[in-house]
Amino acid sequence: IIHLFIVFLPAAPSFAHTCVSYHLHINPYFCSMRSFFLLSFTTLVFFSSCGGGNEQEKGISSENDIDAARNFIRAALDGNWKNARRFMLQDSTNTQLLDTYESNYQTNMSKDDKRGYHESSITVYDTRPVNDSITIINYSNSYKKKRDSLKVVRIRGEWMVDFKYSFPQTDTTIYVH
Repeated sequence: IIHLFIVFLPAAPSFAHTCVSYHLHINPYFCSMRSFFLLSFTTLVFFSSCGGGNEQEKGISSENDIDAARNFIRAALDGNWKNARRFMLQDSTNTQLLDTYESNYQTNMSKDDKRGYHESSITVYDTRPVNDSITIINYSNSYKKKRDSLKVVRIRGEWMVDFKYSFPQTDTTIYVH
């Protein structure tokens, strides 16, 4: 015997009439085919609405330069590299640098450091617009408190982080005699 709480809906009189009972003995054909489809549909709707998912993977976009930097930094601090790539200018150098950071995060970083980064907040110290489509943002996180900077560029109306700006370029000409 299964105890059921049945809500009577005016739109489903056949279900209510077919299954009116507080105690049902479930048989292989549970009421009727119509009831089965109604129950299946309700279950499908319930579980699809409970999907939740990570809010950052549902299409959050950057409205401005500071927002793009914050979204990128937050994703990186959380170890969400797939999401960080969404806010990064896609070129081979940026991809290679982020791949290196991701690999280091996955293989060398302790759980305590990962937790520290994940729980940290972002502090923006300064924003320096270079022109209408390039901004330099100076920031740190509350875990390591090391100041760093990011270059954010607007391309086709979208603000993206140019990650390679954060790394000094190696000048190989100084070694040539």
